[in-house]
Amino acid sequence: MSILWSSLDPLGMDAIDHKVHSEADYSAGKIEELKKRVGCTLSTDIHSTRSMVLIDTIQRLGISHQFEDELEVILDRNPGAAQGDEDDLFSTALRFRLLRQRGYNVDTDVFHKFMDRKGHFKESLSKDLSGLLSLHEASYLGVRDEEVLSQAMGFSEEHLRKSMLHLQPVRATEVNLAFEFPRQRRMVRSEARSYIGKYAQESGRISDVLQLATLDFNLVQSQLRIEIAVLRSWWTELGLAEKLSFARDRPLECFLWTVGLFPEPRFSQCRIDVAKTIAILLVIDDVYDIHGSLDELVLFTDAVHRWGVEAMEDLPEYMKICYMALYNTTNEIGYRVLKEHGGCIIPELRKTWVDLCEGFLVEARWFNGGVVPELEEYLGNGVTTAGTYMALVHAFYLIGSGINKQSSEVAEQERGDVASSIDCYMKEGDGASEAEARLHVRSLIHSAWLDLNGEALAATSLPRSTVDAAVNLARAAQAMYQHGDDSRLPSVDRHIHSLLMDPIPQDCHISEEACVGTTSEFNE
Repeated sequence: MSILWSSLDPLGMDAIDHKVHSEADYSAGKIEELKKRVGCTLSTDIHSTRSMVLIDTIQRLGISHQFEDELEVILDRNPGAAQGDEDDLFSTALRFRLLRQRGYNVDTDVFHKFMDRKGHFKESLSKDLSGLLSLHEASYLGVRDEEVLSQAMGFSEEHLRKSMLHLQPVRATEVNLAFEFPRQRRMVRSEARSYIGKYAQESGRISDVLQLATLDFNLVQSQLRIEIAVLRSWWTELGLAEKLSFARDRPLECFLWTVGLFPEPRFSQCRIDVAKTIAILLVIDDVYDIHGSLDELVLFTDAVHRWGVEAMEDLPEYMKICYMALYNTTNEIGYRVLKEHGGCIIPELRKTWVDLCEGFLVEARWFNGGVVPELEEYLGNGVTTAGTYMALVHAFYLIGSGINKQSSEVAEQERGDVASSIDCYMKEGDGASEAEARLHVRSLIHSAWLDLNGEALAATSLPRSTVDAAVNLARAAQAMYQHGDDSRLPSVDRHIHSLLMDPIPQDCHISEEACVGTTSEFNE
């Protein structure tokens, strides 16, 4: 059991939750008052840049779920407002990004006024730091074959890097973060936790918004800890960690993934169900990677195909335990959905496990045969074995009622996994170095983001929450794997502490008198 997981003792968590709930009860009236005041501000001068900045701030602070109706009115009323009343680079790029994030396929023609006759961005923009930064963030909402946004990314990065030597430390940090983690790729709750502290230091902060964001973050975090308690009870009763000592025991890290996938408070049951699924997936992955013989893995794959208690008769004892955990948990999730919403989803969930186990078996055969597959073949199989397919199918059905896998592959090889995408490229790349291979994989990741952006814009027949889940899963992967292999990283531990364990101190609030801006001043 991980140190973080074991440190979440019930008494300690109860004490923290009691404190947060007491503060929430005391502040309930204040929360509603803040929501009303901020909501009124949102409805004022909705086509102005200030309104767009406020929307962007609300989204970064993680409180957009409090204002869904207001945001829908503003952003859905006139998608052609990408040009807006102000036509400077900052305003145009901000509107473009907000509308694209909402699902509107705003045309890149809005940037033509900033380009010269040769189709290049005007050099006169190179001194507009705020405009360049806004343009850079907007460029990450691009899709394939959008030359304007491709140019925008290169142009903005070139001139932002040139300006770095002359920037104040706070501004330089902001620019560096935009290079490493553009807004489009940031995990929602992680960005909220980080930005609340930064927003408290901004000269133009609005007291009402800051207080609401802090209270909301702590309330949602308290809810997440209740969900963790449910997950912990289930995991302990399941007994996989005790019976299968070779397998990963990381349910808390699995839950962190679901916080990235479903950041809104209303998706509580989705987080719990998908965290259970991911926890079992890790165990099954380890069965295929490091413990099962090839003959045993064939039997297990066949049992998942057959899907029934009788299907496990020929399995070894350790596989029977794993199989029953998978079988019972999937059926329990399916039964709950049937009972609460109608419709049997078990056949669809079962098919994802069949596909996953077949993909694992392919990798096991590669490893046992000493085969390093071609990169295209490796990535094709990895679409299933990375787990994103399984997670998104579950998300689709639960809501309806590997991107950047390269760093995690180091850990997988230590456990005995098949060759990584890096190895595959080095093998077929005529002596390519590891650095060259990693650069190539990063380019594939960028291309995958372009495809994801395009699919998100095209998926008009899907609920917005389903589309958001797909994008959020990519964001979670980006956050978890950005700096190295999986959950042994200190950065993942920090995510767990900041998002799930440590409330934001109430003294993070800046008094209304101390704030430069209030909602009333914003409206003037």
